[in-house]
Amino acid sequence: MKNNTSGENPIKPLEKVTVSLKVNGRDVEVTVPVHYTLLDILRYELAQTGTKEGCGMGECGACTVIMNDEIVAACLVLATAARGKAVQTIEGIRETPRGRQLIEAFVKHAAVQCGFCTPGMIVSAYSLISKYKVPTREQITEALSGNLCRCTGYVKIFDAINDAAAEIKKGEVA
Repeated sequence: MKNNTSGENPIKPLEKVTVSLKVNGRDVEVTVPVHYTLLDILRYELAQTGTKEGCGMGECGACTVIMNDEIVAACLVLATAARGKAVQTIEGIRETPRGRQLIEAFVKHAAVQCGFCTPGMIVSAYSLISKYKVPTREQITEALSGNLCRCTGYVKIFDAINDAAAEIKKGEVA
């Protein structure tokens, strides 16, 4: 092993990358360390703190966002993989009529306990209701399969999604 006698720091600063993407309909550009994930960009660079960091391994669903119309775990998407993508977070979803309807149904049915999983659940439900006007129980189960909740036991969450879907269909909320 060779000793560093030059006095230079042998540890190089982290390389940075510039990432341009669209978040909740807004074009953004950030320069971040290469190891950053989409979750890091959302929370630390763009203050989209509704997207939570749970397990950091894509298992819990707390960091669920919609990227190019697909559900993804933001903790698993490297910053560079998000380049040029369109991302919707809970903050953007809550600004839509359909998103507000879902949030109201979650409150009405007491589907929110500690609230940590709720943003990811609502993002997944929003994506589901965007694809299926009145989803079946099996479709809801599948849509929420990547979201874990340790508080409600899911019955209230299913009821909230069913109720929101019915209200949306009845009023044809966009």
